[in-house]
Amino acid sequence: MPSSPEDTAEHTGHTGPALSADPLDSLVLHATDNGVSWITLNRPEAMNAVTWDQRERVIALLGEASADPTVRAVVLTATGRGFCAGADLRGAPSTGDRVPGDVARTIRLGAQRLIAAVLDCEKPVIAAVNGTAAGIGAHLAFACDLVLAADSAKFIEVFVRRGLVPDGGGAYLLPRLIGPQRAKELLFFGDSLPAREAERLGLVNRVVPNHELTATARAWAQRLADGPTRAIALTKQLVNASLDSDRATAFAAEAMAQEINMTTQDANEGVASFVERRAPKYRGL
Repeated sequence: MPSSPEDTAEHTGHTGPALSADPLDSLVLHATDNGVSWITLNRPEAMNAVTWDQRERVIALLGEASADPTVRAVVLTATGRGFCAGADLRGAPSTGDRVPGDVARTIRLGAQRLIAAVLDCEKPVIAAVNGTAAGIGAHLAFACDLVLAADSAKFIEVFVRRGLVPDGGGAYLLPRLIGPQRAKELLFFGDSLPAREAERLGLVNRVVPNHELTATARAWAQRLADGPTRAIALTKQLVNASLDSDRATAFAAEAMAQEINMTTQDANEGVASFVERRAPKYRGL
């Protein structure tokens, strides 16, 4: 299968094979530190255009973060000058001759699964965007709960440049983040959006100097990891569902989330610490 068109030489400068001789765990680095799962794309020579295998590993790591009670926050970042220059599908399993339905199936099982894995992760996910985020790379950042960007970062809705419809949830995420008119401007023109402008529009929470990105992400992630994990997870679900719900549905979901959360140890600790006038000590339980 040919490479996805958003993985272009313009952004990646990569003309070699998509698959490296390195083992996969060196192409997606992973470490857990003080309750924070760090997932790092590591194909800097390709501006971190993500292969099929890398995508599957990121999805698996997000699922593991959800299931692991010792993980209480996630940081998604990358090495080199690029955060993620798009999708590189040259390593995807061959399906033989294309038949009607293949493209839609590829999108459902590929880009959409990756974005859904971020949105559905039961732990808060921070994007630490170190450089260019193009195509699915931009959507990967926008799907995260909080977005930090280095001064040098930029976001590009590259699909229209190739005559393509955006995939990976772009037409779903952008209107919810910045409204339909701004979303159409980005999607119709495909202009490069500098980090500061992305912050002004509301796509980025904060822009920091390049050398401060990792430290800022670490500080934010640690605050989340020290917080009431289940309450944050339920809050994430409520916010993500709110724009697709009517008021009655949203209010019912809120009440149920409160009902569930009040059974947690952290909720009891939060109330007790307030009564006792001390700082709470949350355990994520």
